[in-house]
Amino acid sequence: MTPFQLLTPDGELADDPAAATVDADLCRGLYRDMVLARRLDAEAYSLQRQGELGLWLQSWGQEASQVGSIRALRDSDWVFPSYRDHAAAMCRGIGPEELLAQWRGVRQGGWDPARYRFHIYTLVLAAQLPHAVGYAMGAQLEGADEVVMTYFGDGSSSEGEANEAFNWAVTRSAPVLFFCQNNQWAISTPTTAQFGAPLHQRAAGFGLATQLVDGNDVLAVHTATARAADGVRSGEGPALIEAVTYRMAGHSTSDDPKRYRSDAELDHWRTLDPLDRLQRLIEARDWAPDGFFTELESEAADLAAEVRRVCRAMPDPEADAMFEHTLALETPALAEERASYAAYAASFVD
Repeated sequence: MTPFQLLTPDGELADDPAAATVDADLCRGLYRDMVLARRLDAEAYSLQRQGELGLWLQSWGQEASQVGSIRALRDSDWVFPSYRDHAAAMCRGIGPEELLAQWRGVRQGGWDPARYRFHIYTLVLAAQLPHAVGYAMGAQLEGADEVVMTYFGDGSSSEGEANEAFNWAVTRSAPVLFFCQNNQWAISTPTTAQFGAPLHQRAAGFGLATQLVDGNDVLAVHTATARAADGVRSGEGPALIEAVTYRMAGHSTSDDPKRYRSDAELDHWRTLDPLDRLQRLIEARDWAPDGFFTELESEAADLAAEVRRVCRAMPDPEADAMFEHTLALETPALAEERASYAAYAASFVD
């Protein structure tokens, strides 16, 4: 199957009826979202290298997959992310301090999921998929008119929980939209060594309605997600989108991608950059008013300054805070452990 595409790397719109809905406002809005997400991502990477964050997982190169998909949902739809979905989180209004808190080690989660209808990050591969299906089943029982979308990567698709979630969703007709960002690498394992058939084919075997899309084409992703969400919402059953994209950086700041992939591969994907191709379309169609790009660059610089400020301003948590959310209710054993730790900490001389 050829990935669905509306916008070529050269910035040309395809001769497709779906392209008729593309206009200047949509393109400028999606472009802004991607530019700001990339700038936050770059600043967070630098902060980690300066010792201000313990770890960071970049979304560089995957902005179109995230922005295009989440902007096609309703604000009332629930999202269960993985751990590098920063662009999607920003589109939901989650700010820099909330995004960085977990990686700075000051909170176990960064934000209130109910406020944004966007769950906290899940670091365990594929664990969020059955969570999403379970939540969708509950929403379905309550008669809620909402779609539950969950992000995951190609590596997660090999986990048992992913396959169980696919089967569970289909047998219960749960209103779930699975969104796979196939970024070609599960840490250092390429997709060619992960599975014998692409995900959209395997998912179809479970009974899911599937779509393969160019994940670096934000317009194609937006269109495909809107269509899939409409189908799920109308009772047609769960669906899956496989977005073919690329992780431009390492798996995390603890990873050296030069050890397992070539410069030629990286150079090839640079030519498919999602921001560049949309900018070419905007410029070619004269869809940017005077000062648009300059003002956006200034907005991105302001965001970068805010990222640095809020990161460094986060207060360190009290050491015994680790006990607060271990269990819903504190047991005698946990209370004893907390007291023991407090006594141990107090034994040190300042």
